[in-house]
Amino acid sequence: MTAASRHNRQQDEPAIVLHSYPFRETSLILDVFSRAHGRVAIVARGARRPKSSLRGVLMNFQPLLLSWFGKGELRTLHSAEWQGGQPYLQGTALMCGFYLNELLLNLLARDDPHQDLFDYYRATLYRLAHETDHAATLRCFEKHLLQQLGYALLLEHEADSGKPIAADLCYRYVVERGALPDDGELHIGLPVLGKTLLDMDRDDYADPVSARQSKQLMRVLLNHHLGGKTLHTRELIKDLQKT
Repeated sequence: MTAASRHNRQQDEPAIVLHSYPFRETSLILDVFSRAHGRVAIVARGARRPKSSLRGVLMNFQPLLLSWFGKGELRTLHSAEWQGGQPYLQGTALMCGFYLNELLLNLLARDDPHQDLFDYYRATLYRLAHETDHAATLRCFEKHLLQQLGYALLLEHEADSGKPIAADLCYRYVVERGALPDDGELHIGLPVLGKTLLDMDRDDYADPVSARQSKQLMRVLLNHHLGGKTLHTRELIKDLQKT
């Protein structure tokens, strides 16, 4: 390791692997979400060798302490330590976890730290492993993700007048604008009940109507910010089970 590499070394950084794929004959390229540095691409040299100490450690969804060096677009892994505490995801929870990772891969810029989002992501993985209402867990994460990226949802007040949202009124939610009263002559935006918006603000998805409408609204908002990219895991989940 050169002196410059040592200077650009990060030691024992909390991180979670979002995606990995083979590189050359024995290595892996990791796309990780680190708490202090955001999304980082790291090469794990020799990680695919049968006797590598990294085999079985560099798993998706598991909390790790990673050390790496280098300052280019692709860093080099020095060590990885499994932290434990996160049960392995199975079934629908596993597909939901891959969906979260695909969102982060598509919406997070590289080297852009989001410490609060990292902590919320870890908590969401824990929820997926322990709770059964995966749809509610996904809605909470989607909303929090957009807020952390600066795309705040206006859920408590009307877009133009600033009046408080009324639970018993109907609205149309317009992307990058907010909720407008639905007077029957408005033909833009997604129809949504005031109660749904208020429930979303409270992260309360117990009402079936709120659950259905919030899913529709989040899909519209995410599709806008994804710029038309298709999320493959979302399509798979749709085929397996409604979320």
